[in-house]
Amino acid sequence: MDRGLIERARNGDREAFTALAEGSVARLYAIAVLIVRDTNRAEDAVQEALIAAWRDLRALRDPGSWEAWSYRLTVRACYRAIRRDKPRILELRVIPTREAGDASDYTQEIVDREQLERGIRLIGVDQRAVLVLHFYLGLPLTEVADVLGIRVGTAKSRLHRGLAAMRQHLTSAVTDDPPKTERTA
Repeated sequence: MDRGLIERARNGDREAFTALAEGSVARLYAIAVLIVRDTNRAEDAVQEALIAAWRDLRALRDPGSWEAWSYRLTVRACYRAIRRDKPRILELRVIPTREAGDASDYTQEIVDREQLERGIRLIGVDQRAVLVLHFYLGLPLTEVADVLGIRVGTAKSRLHRGLAAMRQHLTSAVTDDPPKTERTA
């Protein structure tokens, strides 16, 4: 991000903040959807995070840490949204059709995607947040820990447990064993 833009926003320039928000909103929304697993709650979480960013922007000491700070605000807003709202019914997505010759490959792709979605829903929000920040954003675990306000060892532990739970789910899905439990939050 442009440090000058951040400095102008810190000094109360609404247009500068709007430019910052517009440059960040797509990524923040993607993170929120992956964590809360609901588009409406994700939109609410991003809006809450951006309001907090505008309100507390003067507290941002280093303009170069805008991205990490906005990720932190978004993850915290996601946590609040999950605690505040009861799990909702999952959305039904219409899947586009493909050519008739591709049907078998497409069917397996749908099955694989659904198994992965179930595995992600299976893990808790703390583990999900670490997985999203580490694998989706490509942040090293030291930065993940910083964004979440936790120790690096805790981030490693959550990553390990989350991957183990997903691996167990995917393995049981391949062998047609039903998964033990599933969380919808």
